[in-house]
Parts: sequence; C-alpha cells; structure tokens
Amino acid sequence: MKCLKVAVLISGGGTTLKNLVGKSNAGIVDLDVRLVISSRPDVGGLVFAEATGIPTEVARRKSFDSTEAHSEAIFSLCRAADVDYVLMGGFLSHVLIPPDFENRVLNTHPSLIPSFCGKGCFGLRVHQAVLDFGAKISGCTIHFVDNEYDHGPIIEQRSVPVESDDTAELLARRVFAAECEAYPAVLRLLAEGHVTVESGIVHVSSKLRR
Repeated sequence: MKCLKVAVLISGGGTTLKNLVGKSNAGIVDLDVRLVISSRPDVGGLVFAEATGIPTEVARRKSFDSTEAHSEAIFSLCRAADVDYVLMGGFLSHVLIPPDFENRVLNTHPSLIPSFCGKGCFGLRVHQAVLDFGAKISGCTIHFVDNEYDHGPIIEQRSVPVESDDTAELLARRVFAAECEAYPAVLRLLAEGHVTVESGIVHVSSKLRR
C-alpha cells in the first residue's frame, strides 16, 4: 500500500484529523500528514497537530482580500509540502480548487449529498435539518471537492438510521462513527490505485474494506 502524503484542513477540534492519524498508526491506511492548515487560530486541532509533531499553519479568510487570494495561499502551502492529497476535516472556509489540485482535494460531509448540504450546512445544523425534515436515513459522504459548496464527484457514502428519539447530538455521533470508517477506507482505495474519475463520475475498480 502506497503511503499518501497529505495536508489536512481544519477549523476546530480536529476530530477528523485525530481519527485519520489514529487509523494510520493502526496500519489501516498509510498516511504521512505533512501539514495541518487551520482557518482559525487557537483551536484544539492545532494543539493536537503540534503535540503530534505535525507542522501547522493558520490561514484566516479575513487576512486576505478575496477568496482567490485565500485559496492560493492555502494551496501554495500544500505545494510546498509536496502533498498527494488535501483532506478537509471540518474546514469551514470556501476555497477555490486550482487546476493542479483537481480531484486531489477530499471532503467529508455529515449527510448523504445532495440532501442537507450547501452553504451554511455544517455541524449540528445538518443533523437538526435531517430531524426537522423527518428523514429516516442519514449518513456521511466522502467526495472530491470542486468550486461549489458540498459538491464534486462522490467517492463513498455510508448510511445510518435516524432513530425516533434522536437529538442532533445523538445523530451526529452515529454519523461521525460511520465517517471514521469511510474516510480512511477511501484513502486506502486511493493509495492502492482503485479510484478513477471520468466525466465527473467516480469509478472504483475494487472496494477493499478493513
């Protein structure tokens, strides 16, 4: 299995980052996390990264005149780190994907896209929207990122039931548990060369699970 060189983009506690580092340490996927970039300073994810010995940077949107300038700063850091993929883990700033990073930026979203997604749909807002709608199934989506919110070729989706007594917090925990398995599984598929994209559709030649 190829070792993937990655940068991880965060905006908070770094729960996805912690999961990926843990799965890598357990041998489920081989990751070289070369850089963590946060859209906010003084967040728990940066503390975790620094304690783990991972280089960190902060790129605040308000420090730049435009989304284009903010995006270029982020991807310049990723180029300098020589990463294979950029992984979003609860990253709340909108970025524009440069041509050399097309189909190299991944995101996890806590619903089954195209439902309950788009601008402003993040965190507990997503799960509360699922409950308010009365949906019986939710889940997580791992997808390549394009220049639209929660859009781009879908690689993997995993569903979870919505229980009658769910709160947004309970549903969030169940969806996150699914994400903790789905994200590293997708990265393993990428590392083993099983993922291709043709005309905006992802094709997986062999779905290996662990």
